[in-house]
Amino acid sequence: MKIEVWSDFVCPFCYIGKRRLEQALQKSPHINDVELEYKSFELDPNAEEYNGKSMAELIAAKYGMSIEQANENNERLRQQAESVGLTYHFDTMKPTNTFKAHRLAKFAKKHGKEKEITEKLLYGYFTESKNLSDDDVLADIAENTGLDREESLTIIKDDNAYADDVRMDERIAHQYGISGVPFFILNQKYAISGAQPLETFISALGKVWEEENPKPQFEDLSGEGTNNAFCADGSCAIPTDDK
Repeated sequence: MKIEVWSDFVCPFCYIGKRRLEQALQKSPHINDVELEYKSFELDPNAEEYNGKSMAELIAAKYGMSIEQANENNERLRQQAESVGLTYHFDTMKPTNTFKAHRLAKFAKKHGKEKEITEKLLYGYFTESKNLSDDDVLADIAENTGLDREESLTIIKDDNAYADDVRMDERIAHQYGISGVPFFILNQKYAISGAQPLETFISALGKVWEEENPKPQFEDLSGEGTNNAFCADGSCAIPTDDK
């Protein structure tokens, strides 16, 4: 089973949805048969790099609400995150453009580190309040993922490095009609939009697995009088007649 996940590193629901998918996979007996691939999606490609504004200030300005209302919304999101074992610090979060982070993730994918760096970038942003547009911060994350720091820093500083890979993911998302994240596509056939409840992911995984691995259905042509002529569970039936 292949699962493609479109997400952004500054999307609070993306981290929650990622964790719920992982929890559903942990409950699946087929976890080792699942291929997980992350796809780039920028919520706001024109977003500025971190400029000192708080998350509450940014949300208040964007949605025309007060700082108090923005903080209340953030608290509700914090509680949702906490319900799946995540810690969000909205008061020190550094909203920023994520293009560099997505390019770095594509570099990490080339070295087989896509899953690891995706988790570290999300954790770094939401829990550690790291600035994901800062070159040295991204280089630190790359190094902690097992990538060469200097090579990673070269990639980060080159605006064209892995840019085509990021844009390709975003073009595909546009072709699919994906306008929000997280967005999950299972085996190029089923889709899950948003950070759905755990039960939704569990049900979807079961449905796709059963469809891809159907149990054989046979038409029973056994004749009458042979119902006791078999062995099962370590013992054999005792015939009741001579047939």
